[in-house]
Amino acid sequence: MKLLMAGPSPFVRKVLVLLHETGQAEDVETVTVTAAPGGTDATLKAANPVGKIPALVRDEGPTLYDSKVICRYLDARAEAGLYPEKGWETLVLEATADAMMEAAVLMVYEKRFRPEEIWSNDWIEAQWGKVEGALDALNARWMGHLAGKMDIGHIGVACGLGYLDFRHGDRDWRKGRDALAAWYEGFAARPSMQATEPKA
Repeated sequence: MKLLMAGPSPFVRKVLVLLHETGQAEDVETVTVTAAPGGTDATLKAANPVGKIPALVRDEGPTLYDSKVICRYLDARAEAGLYPEKGWETLVLEATADAMMEAAVLMVYEKRFRPEEIWSNDWIEAQWGKVEGALDALNARWMGHLAGKMDIGHIGVACGLGYLDFRHGDRDWRKGRDALAAWYEGFAARPSMQATEPKA
């Protein structure tokens, strides 16, 4: 299998952390491709018609894309139980993490791929508002779940928080969210997180 990836994407990292946690890291070759708007690699376009990462190329079936789909497949392949049966809370937590990551990535895209004279600070702050909504919900309502047995929600949240540190460190997401910050400090020390830490 080949995982098509690019840069420090938190969605790619979610897949990579799962691979490490389930003992499948050696089963998947990582291939770096270009996924920038307007300059997507032909290899990626051939694998995923919408040209987004990550994409998992398999010999035994069609390419899988979208981190949720890839993670679900790899979890089933390893019989790891990161998606519990009837685990609606787990799916909601994963969705919350994904929404937080998407908003944080879009903030980066606004300044990276649009001319400075047409940046929309209002739009950037609206995206940050989504991030803060997720952070506040995690800190207020999800700490009991995060304190329990690890599932895909834990991995998604950790990758999202890691991306905030990496790209939006000046925003200080930890302020007023001591419980979430303490949980992340512990989770970030896991070997899977250390092995996948994003680099500029």
